[in-house]
Amino acid sequence: MIERKLKSGIGRLLNRMPAVVLTGPRQVGKTTLALEIVRERDAVYLDLERPRDLAKIADIEQFCEFNADKLVVLDEVQRMPGLFAPLRGIIDERRRSGRKSGQFLLLGSASIELLKQSGETLAGRAAYTELHPFDLTETGETRGLWHRGGLPESYLADNDADSLDWRIDFIRTYLERDVPQLGPRIPAETLRRFWTMLAHNQGQVFNASAFARGLDMNGVTIGRYLDVMVDLLLVRRLQPWTGNPGKRLVKAPKIYVRDSGVCHALLGIETPNDLLGHPVVGGSWEGFVIENVFGVLPGRAVCGYYRTAAGAEIDLVVDLGAGALWALEIKRSSAPSVSKGLRLRGPETGSKVRCPCRRREFSAFSRDRGGQPGGYSCAIRRSVAGTLARLIPPRSNLFPSGACRPGSPTECPSRVPDPTGSARRSGSWFETAGLRAG
Repeated sequence: MIERKLKSGIGRLLNRMPAVVLTGPRQVGKTTLALEIVRERDAVYLDLERPRDLAKIADIEQFCEFNADKLVVLDEVQRMPGLFAPLRGIIDERRRSGRKSGQFLLLGSASIELLKQSGETLAGRAAYTELHPFDLTETGETRGLWHRGGLPESYLADNDADSLDWRIDFIRTYLERDVPQLGPRIPAETLRRFWTMLAHNQGQVFNASAFARGLDMNGVTIGRYLDVMVDLLLVRRLQPWTGNPGKRLVKAPKIYVRDSGVCHALLGIETPNDLLGHPVVGGSWEGFVIENVFGVLPGRAVCGYYRTAAGAEIDLVVDLGAGALWALEIKRSSAPSVSKGLRLRGPETGSKVRCPCRRREFSAFSRDRGGQPGGYSCAIRRSVAGTLARLIPPRSNLFPSGACRPGSPTECPSRVPDPTGSARRSGSWFETAGLRAG
């Protein structure tokens, strides 16, 4: 059993808010995590896909009154969108009586209806959090996680063949059963073709016209299909970022199939060696790294990519607010180099880019625009550094010319201990222009 890092975060939210809404794609491990919480708390668990449990909440107010002192966990709550209105009244009544936290944990596969209903009815009463697939901080290794993806059943399969079979069945079930239940009704075969086209364009700028021609549809319909996949947490739409609205920048989003294993199954990639020889290997690696970064960033972070009409590009720009702006370039190469996008200055990007040590300017990394970083920012920095350190092999020559080097007079003081205990340096990602597959 792999410990999920979100477990402690859910505990903190339950201690602060009356209700917590936990979303995530199918088979990501929401129920398993909820049952662990139930075993540790005075709680009652109901699966709304079971008729017996569904009958228990025919009168939800009576059920909650009978279990007034317990945490009530409702799984697959998207099946009963009308449940949120009475829950609002129950929460408000308990608040007036002095119980202000730890009342409900609501689980749901991300659906348009779930997010709409809970957002409108439980505003100010519920905290929202998303359970991601396994990431590097949970598995501690890169190669299998990249190839198989982070869905638990796929990652923990006995061998690569079993993992691939599970992912193929997962895709089929999602298209034929889950998508019609969670969102608009779209022909399964059409959505499969669209999903596969997205996988072939992993990490590319989204061109609705090209997709429309390939599927013999109009651009509006293609946009609606993409909205559905994004709402179901199957695809990430990375919006363009600009610090200078007047600059000529690419305005279309980049798209990624969020789980690398699902992406590989859609492309028919069976083994790690097949992946290394596939044209999408670079985009797959980029998406894999981005998802791992998203997994350790706080909810307040705003992320995007940067690309000018002249071709200068930064793969990921992270804005943490309060002047903290990071730029990451992701490369799968034995000899990565700094690209044009990371050499830009003021008029192009709207701000300069600095190494975290703040002793001199570089063309690559993060910059805190307003004073020294605070403790919270440093904690985030250590978490991200610890994650990305596992992607950088030992003794890799990834330092750009003039950057901070270990032992040099300008060595960055923000370096953190290596969480893997290997010869790698966890802080090295701050000084490197690229990330290399191990």
